[in-house]
Amino acid sequence: MRTTWKPHEKHGRLTMQSDLPDSVYAFPKQRKEPLTDARHVRNAAARFDQVTGVSEADRELAFANIKKAAKHYKVELSEKSWRDLGVHPQQNRRASTKKGAATRKRTGVAKKAARKGAATRKRTAVAKAAARKAAATRRKKRR
Repeated sequence: MRTTWKPHEKHGRLTMQSDLPDSVYAFPKQRKEPLTDARHVRNAAARFDQVTGVSEADRELAFANIKKAAKHYKVELSEKSWRDLGVHPQQNRRASTKKGAATRKRTGVAKKAARKGAATRKRTAVAKAAARKAAATRRKKRR
């Protein structure tokens, strides 16, 4: 697989992700997972399985780009294939989230957490400060 990654040596602060060329990304078509330094290379390898909406060919190219960037930045990768980088993204993530929320509601965990949060806000006077701020905002809007 031919890689598209090239090191990007622009000096100074980048203000936007759009300042980066496509050749810096692991997934260049989708502009996902920038590989600008060793930290970003490690992060791209760790989050590889979380990228959604890409084909197997895109994953193959992205893994080749990550390997090339890892070699450039002297990051060791133990994986030999993109299939070694964790599991594929959850297909039913939304359904799993709803199921978990229903379980927390049924077992009372959600109410308990809400009560604990309210008690903490009361104890730390966050609720009073927020109420004062809201009242001041309402007074300003009336004027």
